[in-house]
Amino acid sequence: MATKCFTVCCEKNAKVNRASWKRGSTRCRGTAGGAACSPVACRPKVVEVEQSSVGNGRSRLSTVRATRGIDCVRRAPRGRARRLLPNPATNASQCVPSPQKLDRQTDNSGCKKTMDMGNQHPSVIRLQEIQRQVKDIGQQVCSFSGLPGDVDYRNMERSLTKYLFEIDSIETEGKADVQHARKRAAQEVEQLLKELEQNANHPSRLAINKIFKEAQQLVERETTPLNGGTCSVSDEFEEGIQDIVSRIVQVKTGGKNFLRKARYRTLVRVLAIQEIIESCMKKQMLALPLYNDAHPSVSKINSIMNDVNRARGSLISLLAGVHDSETYKHLSCVLIGLLADLDSLDVSGHTEVRNYRKEVVEEINSLLKHLDLEVEGERTSAYDLTRNESILKIEEIRNKMKQIKAELLKNPGSLSDFHSAPKIELQGLIAQLDEVSPGKNPCIREARRRAVVEVQAIITYIDLKEALEKRQTYVEEVPTEHPSHKAVWVVLGHLSVLQAEVLLFDGNRADKDYIRLEEFVTKQLLVLDAVDSQGDELSKQARKQAVKFANSILSYLDMKTDEWEY
Repeated sequence: MATKCFTVCCEKNAKVNRASWKRGSTRCRGTAGGAACSPVACRPKVVEVEQSSVGNGRSRLSTVRATRGIDCVRRAPRGRARRLLPNPATNASQCVPSPQKLDRQTDNSGCKKTMDMGNQHPSVIRLQEIQRQVKDIGQQVCSFSGLPGDVDYRNMERSLTKYLFEIDSIETEGKADVQHARKRAAQEVEQLLKELEQNANHPSRLAINKIFKEAQQLVERETTPLNGGTCSVSDEFEEGIQDIVSRIVQVKTGGKNFLRKARYRTLVRVLAIQEIIESCMKKQMLALPLYNDAHPSVSKINSIMNDVNRARGSLISLLAGVHDSETYKHLSCVLIGLLADLDSLDVSGHTEVRNYRKEVVEEINSLLKHLDLEVEGERTSAYDLTRNESILKIEEIRNKMKQIKAELLKNPGSLSDFHSAPKIELQGLIAQLDEVSPGKNPCIREARRRAVVEVQAIITYIDLKEALEKRQTYVEEVPTEHPSHKAVWVVLGHLSVLQAEVLLFDGNRADKDYIRLEEFVTKQLLVLDAVDSQGDELSKQARKQAVKFANSILSYLDMKTDEWEY
């Protein structure tokens, strides 16, 4: 069907001769000089034109939509009522938002979208690059557990200071956004420098370093015999290392990972020294090496054994950080060379010599396993014991103990209603704690010990309550009693009440209840000290047990408030 496109002007020109219109013209011929119609005079108008279809003789209604300047004749769909079809050009123009609307568009987070990311200032781009590099250093700062004199500390401090100077040298050209970005980047670097300095100079970190220096001094004094090739270690060396281990375990970390890491790495080295010392103590109790005339290879094995003793002394010094001329790599090469020398010996047919060589090989292998401690403690799972299986088992047992204690202290009067059930359950918990394997970690060993002390404190409380109840029957049966013995039992009655309060106490040493409980228990100790047994053996034994019981209450109170952690 032929379709005509023409321009419909305003109503005053509606009867103009159609032949005078040029096909497809966009200018109105009905005005003087062919000028275009004005928007006011030529308003949009819809004209319905009936046209005949070609070939079928049927007529259809087509809708002509007149817009300003251009009219399009569109065929109406077959079988539908006459309706106005929308103009695609008009709808398309309505769907495109204006530039002002684009600027006001926001993303899901409520922040304005930046339509042109390439228009950022070069100084801002450089600041963003510096911030990304500083972020990588920030992760190292958070995990740093060393001291101000360490190489890693100096490297991080030097890098952060360099970035701070570079940030300060960036030109802002007076632009507020660049000035704000530079200020924010400088604050981030300064915060990392401050955090690095605080971590390295934290009081707990300095306390760990102080204890480790004492270990270094002890190693320097006691490793002289080992360096001479003899397997000789003094008892003072063993006791001193044990004391250092106990003191390191008691250092407070406050839950900070860098302090936990520092404590763990120091503890691992001291424990390795302790294990080597214990091995030396066992060697001193064994039989002496075989004589050289027993077999031609014995003299060579004895010589290698002397080298192993010297390597043992070097390893202890290396673990303590007092051997500057030795390295883990060189010592490993020395020990592997000794293994090769032992392997080259022919000891076939001589059981004693073969066993002797096997013993030396095992000694060398035990030293080699300590050479991996240089990178020990880098993983968080190594020093964060909150996910350790043994610790989780100990905490599970402690939760059961707390439930029993809560039920027991609800009725602090007679224990006849409880019979012996709580005591049996508590003894079962101690058996479960004995089955927990602490391995070589003293922190787990200390956690288990403290849990055992807590359970034993409740058992002691039950025993004392039962003894006080039995005493009432005893007094009724035996009216005469020694005055000093009676005075001791009066003190024990007061201590029983105080122990119940200590079991319920859950505070720190700054609390008034802590000061009050400590003062009252101390007063009972003074009362016991004033008791005169007058030569009565039973009174002496009772007073001795009462003093021991009062001291155990004070120790338990101190343990609950020392803020110890894994």
